[in-house]
Amino acid sequence: MLEGILLGLSSAFSVTNLLMVVGGCLIGTFIGMLPGLGPMSIIAIMIPVAITLGDPSAALILLAGVYYGAIFGGSTSSILINAPGVASTVATSFDGYPLTRQGKAGKALTVAAIASFSGGTIGAVLLMVFAPMLASVALLFHSAEYFALMVVGLSAIAAFAGTGQVAKAMLMTLLGLVMATVGEGALFNQPRFTMGILDLQSGFGFITLAMAMFALPEAIFLILDPARSKTGTSGEIKDLRITREEAKSIAPVIGRQSVQGFLIGVLPGAGATIASFLGYAVERNIASKEEQEQFGKGSVKGLAAPEAANNAACTGSFVPLLTLGIPGSGTTAILLGALIALNVTPGPRLMVDAPEIFWAVIISMYIGNVVLLILNLPLIPYIAKVLTVPRTYLIPFILFFTLMGAYIGQNNSTELLILVGFGICATVLRFADYPLAPLLIGFILGRMLEDNFARSMQLYDGIGFILERPMTLGLLLLAVVLVVLPAYRARRARLRAEGVADGD
Repeated sequence: MLEGILLGLSSAFSVTNLLMVVGGCLIGTFIGMLPGLGPMSIIAIMIPVAITLGDPSAALILLAGVYYGAIFGGSTSSILINAPGVASTVATSFDGYPLTRQGKAGKALTVAAIASFSGGTIGAVLLMVFAPMLASVALLFHSAEYFALMVVGLSAIAAFAGTGQVAKAMLMTLLGLVMATVGEGALFNQPRFTMGILDLQSGFGFITLAMAMFALPEAIFLILDPARSKTGTSGEIKDLRITREEAKSIAPVIGRQSVQGFLIGVLPGAGATIASFLGYAVERNIASKEEQEQFGKGSVKGLAAPEAANNAACTGSFVPLLTLGIPGSGTTAILLGALIALNVTPGPRLMVDAPEIFWAVIISMYIGNVVLLILNLPLIPYIAKVLTVPRTYLIPFILFFTLMGAYIGQNNSTELLILVGFGICATVLRFADYPLAPLLIGFILGRMLEDNFARSMQLYDGIGFILERPMTLGLLLLAVVLVVLPAYRARRARLRAEGVADGD
């Protein structure tokens, strides 16, 4: 292992590979800031460029830099204009945008940058130390376990609901699950609930739905309520630094979620999205009652948790890719195609047959996180100045990127009609005080939940797989705990309050 690390260091610190790291991080960061152009799109575009390099190490380092650069930069649009263009940055907007509304955009971007750097760095260290061992753990997960993992993700909806809103959150989650069934099913390649519209055969696009749930209602709110647009979002951008107390409060959050996010990223099919949602949910559930009240209203813990988790998960997703040849997400599936095009066969033999590639990629991840931090921290005051743009210009800017992101996602005009329709519905739901995040969670996890459930039913001839596989049963019991625990805590707090009132 030591020889491999030294070999990786010599390869990663070559001039060519250092340029690839910096170039990939720059491209990924700026593309990640644009809603609608996620890492999958830009990596697919960059593959022909990477292949022409000839050197598999340099090519993979470039593509990996683009990948985690896009995740790193994807938080910017979520924080500044509430437009998450990548699924893994949806949770970032829950507390990032409220901080912006309070005039703390610079602080929010600083917290996101530090959490992203820490999550990516801890993930790179864990990848270097535990990659061979974790590959065998990942093999223990099959369709049944992935189904249970999706249920755990859905059970965390209570963390996204305000006081007394659990029922509303569950209703919105069910609506998201229903919307995920539109299009071709997992068991039969037959279109469902498409109403004869050919453009719906592949289902609703995530980008369209994300923009409709978050960005478009925000633009409508700015138009309907001009006073809202003046609160804390104009003038000079100040307060870029975090206080010592805030640093102390987010340090354990970043540590916990970096480890948890990395472990979730190791599981093929889980990825950064689930890691970010679970990270947010876990931190809210273990926080004190006073801190729980701040989640969703501008909590630095609520911002740091998903940022650390999704960046660590991105690093963790390279474990199944490099050691098993199994893509953990759509993005790593594209990277797998790039590896095959470069005549590199990922799998258990990669560490033995091509150690310079394996270790150079891992070492470059750490270098890339340092590069991203150096690039992003000095740029924060300039990035945050987008908020000083007059509302008369910013509203068309938000609408333009919202419409462009939806159109690019599916490349058809029907998406624009769906976007406007869902955007109006989302605005009405916001007025009715329904949380929109659970709907998006249900939609994102719904298709994976259905696919893995269908495969498990086929493999085990029925629902008996729940009892046959102890790990599946354990995860489902964890999901029950996650649903029951918030309700129990709320009931205990209510009884305690009633006891105090009776004592008075």
